[in-house]
Amino acid sequence: MISSKADLKFYLKADKIALGRNYKRPKIVGDLIWKFQRRLRLIEYYHNCRNSLLWRPFYYWELFRYYLLSVRLGFSIPLNVFGPGLCIVHRGTIVVAENTEIGANCRIHVCVNIGTQAGYADHVPRIGNNVYIGPGTKLFGKIQIADNIAIGANAVVNKSFLEPNISIGGIPARKISDKGSAGLLIPATEIIKNNQD
Repeated sequence: MISSKADLKFYLKADKIALGRNYKRPKIVGDLIWKFQRRLRLIEYYHNCRNSLLWRPFYYWELFRYYLLSVRLGFSIPLNVFGPGLCIVHRGTIVVAENTEIGANCRIHVCVNIGTQAGYADHVPRIGNNVYIGPGTKLFGKIQIADNIAIGANAVVNKSFLEPNISIGGIPARKISDKGSAGLLIPATEIIKNNQD
């Protein structure tokens, strides 16, 4: 969760690397996903760190702009869900439930639904770091997904997978290989930390 200006800079840098952008600001035409992710991080920063009345008008204005861009792209993503290094691959339907926790370096594709267990608002998935979420995947309920897991296209995940470095897929999801998410996403946070050493 972004809790300082330094965190905001780190999240933006990690997201930029994960998206493969090598320029500072989004292009004027197109580049809507990078614009969305920048706005998401800015709103998270103002929501978590700028609570004074002075910042409220700006916060609500930016929140309104974030909402409009969300509708345009088809994303329903609440604040403070994704860790740094988020890579949204395509525009199109992505729905994430409130209070879901998703770790660093998540690569998420179109038509993904991460939801609650029926009848429980707080029974949501907890997803680890370096997780690849393929197109059309559905995750729901009070489940845990370990680090470095690749979730195949159109998988329905309704139980926990605590073994790291595996691939899962199918309806309902089951382990299909020992490959994991290596090579399917850019581990942006690790790249940043390695460059600082």
